[in-house]
Amino acid sequence: MITYDPKTRTFFLHGRSFSCALWVHPAGYLVGLHFGGSAGEDDLGYLDPSPRELSFSPIPPDVENYFSLDVAGSEYGSFGQGDFRTPSVLIAREDGMRASRFLYRSHEIYDGAPDLGALPAARGGKTLSIVLGDALSAAEIRLNYILYEDLDVLVRNAEIVNRGNSPMFLLRAYSFCLDLAAGEYDVLRLHGRHNMERTPERTPLGHGSVKIGSPRGASSHQMNPFLALLERETGEDRGVCIGFELLYSGSWTLEAEQSQIGSVRVSGGIGDLNFCWELKAGEKFVTPEVAICYSEEGLGGMSRGFADFLRGHVLPEKEVFKPRPVLINNWEATYFDFDREKLCAIADAAAPLGIDTFVLDDGWFGARNDDHTSLGDWSVNEKKLAGGLAPVIEHCKKRGLKFGLWFEPEMISEDSALYRAHPDWAVGRADAPRCKSRHQYVLDMTRQEVTDYLFARMSDILGGYEISYVKWDMNRHISEFYSAALPAERQGEFAHRYILGVYGLIRRLQAAFPSVFFEGCSGGGGRFDGGMLAFFPQFWTSDDTDAYERAKIQWGTSYGYPLSAMSCHVSSCPNHQTGRTVPFASRGAIASLGATGYELDLGRLSAEERTQVKEQIANYRAIEPLILRGDLYRISDPYRENRFCVAVVSKDKTRAYVVGMCVHAVAGDFDRRIRLKGLCAQKHYRVEESGLTLRGDTLMNVGLLLPRLPDFGSWVWHLQETS
Repeated sequence: MITYDPKTRTFFLHGRSFSCALWVHPAGYLVGLHFGGSAGEDDLGYLDPSPRELSFSPIPPDVENYFSLDVAGSEYGSFGQGDFRTPSVLIAREDGMRASRFLYRSHEIYDGAPDLGALPAARGGKTLSIVLGDALSAAEIRLNYILYEDLDVLVRNAEIVNRGNSPMFLLRAYSFCLDLAAGEYDVLRLHGRHNMERTPERTPLGHGSVKIGSPRGASSHQMNPFLALLERETGEDRGVCIGFELLYSGSWTLEAEQSQIGSVRVSGGIGDLNFCWELKAGEKFVTPEVAICYSEEGLGGMSRGFADFLRGHVLPEKEVFKPRPVLINNWEATYFDFDREKLCAIADAAAPLGIDTFVLDDGWFGARNDDHTSLGDWSVNEKKLAGGLAPVIEHCKKRGLKFGLWFEPEMISEDSALYRAHPDWAVGRADAPRCKSRHQYVLDMTRQEVTDYLFARMSDILGGYEISYVKWDMNRHISEFYSAALPAERQGEFAHRYILGVYGLIRRLQAAFPSVFFEGCSGGGGRFDGGMLAFFPQFWTSDDTDAYERAKIQWGTSYGYPLSAMSCHVSSCPNHQTGRTVPFASRGAIASLGATGYELDLGRLSAEERTQVKEQIANYRAIEPLILRGDLYRISDPYRENRFCVAVVSKDKTRAYVVGMCVHAVAGDFDRRIRLKGLCAQKHYRVEESGLTLRGDTLMNVGLLLPRLPDFGSWVWHLQETS
């Protein structure tokens, strides 16, 4: 619910269990008075910071008391008018002045969400849109607040308009600013690297700033565009935490800052390193959205809040709750060394096991027999695949398999026909050495002719063959941040224009081929973010397919993203990334906690393993409704304990699926119990594996005994309500 009290000039926003109160100060400043637990629509004027003088906190020229922006809670931080905290926007006028003073002008409340143009955007809800005018320039700021009454998520973004006759330059354009009352907070971030994405790290906030982000042109493996503030005593199941998640896939920043008086400001959006956007007269700049999730049920409540929000309002509507392809990908089975016979043999082995889709990975195009060549040359390599793709696709169809294909559209090889024809299409200066990564350059996605070329070449393939699935990859980050098509004064726009070009190409292809299922990938999970999930219902979680490492990666990913968004495969052992051997059953158990598939040579499996594949796929199909719609409860943390364990519970509490893994066997470890979570205390549940029937409160407070397990052994429990 969104209301406005004209007497007190206060806006009230109420989600399921949180409230937000915004106040228009008599001088016109928009002040955040409350963000937190549910509150009534009382006159909150007693929170006015005006009576509290603080030395060295300047007072703006248009107020007559001690009100200072340095201590007031601002909804969009200004610069140069007495607020020394992180500003939300930095505007350079023609005369070089960069100060701003934003004052309330108008507002509107309407059903639905604003149109963000090229950017991914949340659907539905109710929107409060507040317009602020800059008293020192012709800039106008529109702050959008999208509320969902059945969720504890508030979505925010900002739109900046030049109402003047002269251009201005945006040196920073954040999506939001949230000032919270003084408190003792920890910060949770998800850091990592290639093959080790989204590792949770919790540290005290303290005074000053904690700033995270990615300057890589992508949301990155190294830091996910997610941040959470936790009250000091908050844990997995209890306590207050507030999560922040950007729906954006380019360079980004999130910052938490504790002020001199203990208040905390969280802000962020597009990364401002090397950012400069020319805003001409009448033009508008739209910032990405941020989803802010409030929880009084600890980190678990925050995770479930984000999952419900993303599934209900961000992931593609037509696919989010539909059964997913169970696929075999040839990459770890063959790498680049394949021909038609090898691929058909994999399809022959897959068909009897219940697999429904064959995905041909890298190496099918140009002269691509290694990673040194042919990116950009999206035509079938018929020397490698005699007769092209058609015989392979036809063979798959005869075996009852759909066919999918790997693309890396954003990249170009120096050894390619495309580069020889258009060297200026590569990011960077043609007359200066460019950095290579994985022996490749990045295509300039800011250029219309580049995205037109890619659309045409990919359309030739997708329209010329019966293809049901596309894996969209990105295997390096941007280093040069230079486009030959942009003038010198607009090079600071490159990073944002690049990701807008990517979004635009995906939109065009999905509109042209609506029956094709698109999965995202970026060297694994290097662009696993809410922006990409607006287009791709699932994302390859990590190139690390080791089941133990994946258990940890999937654990960290679940803080901000639903299980259904995680693409999880069973791979061969010894594992190709770690060399570790994990039981086949454990690999299947961990892969079942997401959109499942296989990444190995099925022809080398034993008869027993082939039987296990059939059982794993049957199990996944049985529990898939829980993966797509259920609530996740994290039980045993593999970063701190000798076990991994999670439960997925249906919304109506009638079913549950529990998956666990023992890291190392311990002698005499006979009385270890797992206490479940998320069940209805009064319901009775039958545990399929043991035949036990127990009440929910018994399962949650007494628990179940663990079986004795070897290193990396796993267990699975299926629970069903019974009378």
